[in-house]
Amino acid sequence: MENLAWNEQYNIGVEVVDKAHAKLFRIVNKLKNLLENPESPRTACEEGIKYLESYTMKHFSEEEAYMRSVRYADYARHKKLHDNFRDKTLISLKQDLQLSHYSSLAVERFLGCMSGWLTGHIMMEDQAIVGKVTIKKRYDLSSEISIISRAVNRAMQDILQVEAKLVMDDYKGQNIGKGFYCRLLYDIDNGGKVQLLLGVEEQLVLKAVGLVLMASPTKRTAMVNAAALQIFEQLFHHMGRLFRSEASYSITSDDMLTRDQFRADFMRGYPCRLLFSTRLGYFIFCFRTWKAPKQQAPETPADSSGSAEAPESKKTD
Repeated sequence: MENLAWNEQYNIGVEVVDKAHAKLFRIVNKLKNLLENPESPRTACEEGIKYLESYTMKHFSEEEAYMRSVRYADYARHKKLHDNFRDKTLISLKQDLQLSHYSSLAVERFLGCMSGWLTGHIMMEDQAIVGKVTIKKRYDLSSEISIISRAVNRAMQDILQVEAKLVMDDYKGQNIGKGFYCRLLYDIDNGGKVQLLLGVEEQLVLKAVGLVLMASPTKRTAMVNAAALQIFEQLFHHMGRLFRSEASYSITSDDMLTRDQFRADFMRGYPCRLLFSTRLGYFIFCFRTWKAPKQQAPETPADSSGSAEAPESKKTD
């Protein structure tokens, strides 16, 4: 894992906030170094993660106090992001750590998620406090998210035999490590379009392939890639029901994306961006909808009286 590099672009110009951000970067980097040292005791990682969590909560409190002092207009929404990270994301990540007995993979996922959330939050939400960026208003998707979460969990249990728990309802594109990525466009009943963008951590796919092949693949092969297509096809079929689309789709290699392609498409903007955690890895679910433009009916020639002529029906013998 690469270290987080602090640079001036992260500064928002508020000393207490900037110092805290720089310190959080240093703590994360120290934990990454511990992880990469095979002689580091597990207790060192445990204590380091506890300190990171504690300092993050202290920083949230200080940042919120500053926002109140300047009467920041978007304070309530910003505080909710802090609360969600503390009450949902961190709790789920800590559960993964405990269940895995602080395995290297779980610690790496924890630090990856922490790093991604921290940099994304600083560059968007914290910069907005001082007016350096403008946050686009998002639609309230809270009622839809609970329905989607249940549907995703059901699909993951049916297909991959794991439970999926929502850990982030404002996913910002954090790297989940090695993964499989896919995109598909649905036609839905009301004439609209739904585009799904999915990402599955590699370990989840390897586990599913192992269930089918009665083996335990450890790396990508042509067979694993082919199986991944089938898994995505099943996932899209499950999700299609969510959007009332009964159409049957066949996933091909053209629908699969590289990490860079996934990132580029993600940056185009998805109102719903969710990150789920399972005991084997992460699952990304993003979607957006739009109405297809209506086709204009061709004009019918009018007779001299101005009335439209009915088209002649074709008769068959």
